[in-house]
This record gives sequence, structure tokens and C-alpha cells, in this order.
Amino acid sequence: MAKVRVILRLMMMAALLIICVIAHYIWRLFGSSPIWPSIFLAGIGWIAGVELRITGTRAKGGVFLLANHVSWVDIPAISWASGAGFVANDGLAATALTRWFFGLNDTVFVARHDPASVAYQVEQVRKGLSEKGALAIFPEATTSDGSGLLKFKSSLLGALNPVPQGISVQPVLIDYGPDVAEIAWVGEESGPACFLRLLARAKPIAVTFHYLPPLSGDELKDRKTMAAAAQQAIQARLSETQRVAL
Repeated sequence: MAKVRVILRLMMMAALLIICVIAHYIWRLFGSSPIWPSIFLAGIGWIAGVELRITGTRAKGGVFLLANHVSWVDIPAISWASGAGFVANDGLAATALTRWFFGLNDTVFVARHDPASVAYQVEQVRKGLSEKGALAIFPEATTSDGSGLLKFKSSLLGALNPVPQGISVQPVLIDYGPDVAEIAWVGEESGPACFLRLLARAKPIAVTFHYLPPLSGDELKDRKTMAAAAQQAIQARLSETQRVAL
């Protein structure tokens, strides 16, 4: 049954991709906002069995979301909950196909190891915020096992130094509850292996998306204070949910 479940879900995802790509380009002919990539990602989550619950509210206006990172499921969960585009390592754009695919959702690619391109990256992030309204980034820069957080890398927040006028910086916790160890993508497991493993899962993937209060005051002083404040806020909520679960 697991194999049948994987095949059916892959077929549904392929059909959804075709529909959304066609609709996306038709939408663009009329100059409408690019909603179909977000619909596609949310649909991927639904097909994979994600059951999403949202607490709190997204800040009004433009918002930069700082989220913990546990699994590939985080991406459809964020898109479903917020409609945000993403800031990602430029390694994901290594080929024309992947750059096209991620570009559909207005992904902003940054080169973490290319200081000479910082000014350009800042411009791209701010452009993405103005066009998409919301961008999300994983400051841990990799996935954790979900039991805690890895250190947030302040270098990834360089485009927010200083924060553009009218933009909120909001931490969010992506919480898989007691099933987090089964969802997490860690160790030597490859991305495709994790993807197929979760598609074979019969049990729904319960995700709670916690919007936390936007950063304010001295927390926004620079990229290091933003990274530290966001990590503290997310860790506090994670610890709270873990205590409640016990």
C-alpha cells in the first residue's frame, strides 16, 4: 500500500504542476499577481497529507518571516499559511530547470559565500518583498531534528540591515509536535529519499504554524540582534509547546 500511495500522490502532484503552470502563465498575460505557485505548493502539502493549523496572525503589510527548518514539508506549510516567496541558497538554481521552477514562486537566490554580490542580493530581496509582499528564510541554513534549534546565521539577514521602511520582521515556529522525529530530514538521508518516505506515510502530517510577535525596538538594530531575537522567540515557543505535550 505504501508504494501505491507514493505513486498516486506523485501522479496527483504532476497533474497539479501542469495545471498550475498553465494557469500561472495565463494569469501573467493579464498582469495579475502570481498566486498559482503558492497554490501549487499548498496543494503539494495537501496531497502529501499535511493538516495545517495556524496560531497568531501575520503582520500587516510587507513581512519577512524567519522560520525554523525541519523538513521539505516546511516549504509547502509556509506557502499555505502565508503565501510567501522564499530566500534560498543559489545552489538551488544550479540548473536552468530548477531556477525556472523556484523562480515561479519569486524565490530570491543569495550567494552566501560571495561578499561582492551583497549589494545586489539586498536589492533582490527588497524587490521580492515589494512584489510578493512576504518572503521567508530559514536562518539555520539547514534542517534540524526539530527537538531544538541550530544557531541562526545572521549573515543571511544582511539584506535587512537596515530593515526596509514598512517591512515587518516576524519569527514563526513550524511545529510538528510529537511526530517531529518522523518528519525531520537529518543525517545521511537524501532529499529524494525523505520526500518519498513522507509520501509513503499513511498517517497525516500534523503541522502547527505559529506566528509570533514581530521584532521591534532594539531587536531590529542590526542583523545580529535580529537573528538572536528571532531565535530566542522561536525557541521559547518551541519549549512551551514541548512542555504542554508532556
